[in-house]
Amino acid sequence: MDRALNYANIRPYAVPRALEELTGPADGIVMLPGWLDWSPRRSYDLSDPTALRVMYEQVIQEGREQDLKAYLNIDLLVRIWPDLILPVRVRRLWESRFTWLRDQVA
Repeated sequence: MDRALNYANIRPYAVPRALEELTGPADGIVMLPGWLDWSPRRSYDLSDPTALRVMYEQVIQEGREQDLKAYLNIDLLVRIWPDLILPVRVRRLWESRFTWLRDQVA
């Protein structure tokens, strides 16, 4: 498949202007709205590392800027960033804006 025709390479992704804007919950159970997660089970226990990772991957890939601010927490994001499984383009967008995230993964 031609790289240029790959949807992941052309779709728009939101990136916050500053990580300090990410003031979402740091604990508890989070229920994502249907536009972010269309699976039957949309609740995530933030104390469960796997659930936290999956939720952050979903919000980063599907969220609008206001969703990122509402559902992501800067401290949790920084902690789990190296473990997130994201499309290459998404990771590059975030790490080009916040270069210290890239340094954290290296």
